[in-house]
Amino acid sequence: MPNSHSLHKHQSRIVTDGITRVEQRAFLRATGLGDEDLEKSFVGIVSTAGENTPCSMSLAPQADSARLGVAEGGGVPISFTTISISDGTTMGHAGMRMSLPSRELIADSVEMSARAHAYDGLVTIAGCDKTLPAMMMAIVRLNLPSIFVFGGAMLPGYSAAGDERTVLNAVEGIGQYQSGHITLSELDNIERTCAVTVGACPGQFSANTMAMVAETLGLSLLGSSSIPAVYSERLVIGRKAGKRVMQIINAGGPLPRELITRKSLENACAAVAATGGSTNAVLHIPAIAHEAGILFDFEDMAKVFQRTPLIADLSPGGRFLVKDLNRIGGVPAVLNALLQGGYLHDDTLTITGRPLAEELAQHAGPDGKIVHPCSAPLAATGGLVMLRGNLCPNGAWIKTAGLKSLYFEGPAHVFENEEECAKAVASQTYAPGSVLVVRNEGPKGGPGMREMLAVTAAIYGQGMGEQVALLTDGRFSGATRGMCIGYASPEAAMGGTIALVQNGDIIRINAADGTLELVVSEAELQNRRSTFIKSDIRQNTGVLEKYVRLVGPTHLGAVTHTGGFKQEYP
Repeated sequence: MPNSHSLHKHQSRIVTDGITRVEQRAFLRATGLGDEDLEKSFVGIVSTAGENTPCSMSLAPQADSARLGVAEGGGVPISFTTISISDGTTMGHAGMRMSLPSRELIADSVEMSARAHAYDGLVTIAGCDKTLPAMMMAIVRLNLPSIFVFGGAMLPGYSAAGDERTVLNAVEGIGQYQSGHITLSELDNIERTCAVTVGACPGQFSANTMAMVAETLGLSLLGSSSIPAVYSERLVIGRKAGKRVMQIINAGGPLPRELITRKSLENACAAVAATGGSTNAVLHIPAIAHEAGILFDFEDMAKVFQRTPLIADLSPGGRFLVKDLNRIGGVPAVLNALLQGGYLHDDTLTITGRPLAEELAQHAGPDGKIVHPCSAPLAATGGLVMLRGNLCPNGAWIKTAGLKSLYFEGPAHVFENEEECAKAVASQTYAPGSVLVVRNEGPKGGPGMREMLAVTAAIYGQGMGEQVALLTDGRFSGATRGMCIGYASPEAAMGGTIALVQNGDIIRINAADGTLELVVSEAELQNRRSTFIKSDIRQNTGVLEKYVRLVGPTHLGAVTHTGGFKQEYP
């Protein structure tokens, strides 16, 4: 009857040791475990593997490789899966309301399983936008020996002329067709050639941005995230991850909350800014910090973004894809450039337990083409800028990478939801020079804070990407480009000024000095507030009903619980 005294076995003793655990051991034996197995560490291997999105279809083999690594390291691997929501198929309709809430549901499901079964460690594997921060949130919340593995990005397709194509070409192609710039046949060809392998979208969109964040925070193996999903090297990474988590268990660390510090969070923000990364990082980085009990909000990120140069020429604002970044050294090439320029804290810990600077010494630096040195940046400041003013006292965000102008002023054209705006864009019944205001799309008001790539890409495809501006309390895809401002906080449903905007009001956007102003007197705004009738928050049942009750403000990460604190386990 097992009664282990091994230092390598921790939480799982509660289900394997002693007379009172006969039933538990019987169930474990029914899964195929023997006496020797019951003496070993139990490691949960959780992925979002599934067939609903190409992002997740490469994950099962990688999870199998992680199982080999755990076994090789002396542990017992126990595989399970959780859900993923495909932003690719939920875009532009009510299903997108489930995307951001799925981040919380995934994190909760991993926590529930790990606590219920008293695992000693975790290998988490994910491939689609919200699944990445969700896994990171879960392992920081649990603070077990853990490692995160990104499933990798897809490879691009090609046009007949040999030009690279990605899903961004498809969504922008809709606007090109609507405005008569391409034919229906050409649009069909784009559809058939833009996404040709499994994996996440291949630009520096949300998935690749958060994979880079995981490496920078120390939650992933350095150099691992940029390897394409279809490369066999991904299986090697899975196996290394399994072995590494066993080493962490045996050594007693580093644990996730040793890795997530204010310094490492600032490093993650610097990496996002330096690469023109996804605006969704402004939701996910505070949420990860929240799990560690660290208040890290819009203002904290903005300070880092403002001082960090844009040095990586990556899509959607630049010319290259993540597979090109992989060719010249991956994320470490970016981090080395930032370290050499003095823009990183060099003493944060990595998943190996060694300092970041020590680990980066083993990797290549900038190549000067895809990743520039900080002495010759693409732009003096990062690709993300926080705007603040009477329209958004708690902040809003714009991606400036690739923008020709940082200033815009025009009359508001107000829409009460995304569908209204999408209809106007599709019929091109909007005027150049206007600011399209889409409200009631925040975490509570949406609910679920839908991202609006379908709308923003159609505008860009129509050639109007910088001829109009778009402002919303909703959010954007990492592939969004143009004069698009999102995440306006407070949202309309929480009393934000965006709820008071009227058609024809002048809105002034200045990304150079970080301001966003509704050119209406304070007296007029007070008058509007006094007569404003707040719209009822959409009636919901099920998961969205619970989400609306719990979700917090955008500028704090739209989280649904009170945050990280020391807990007794399990």
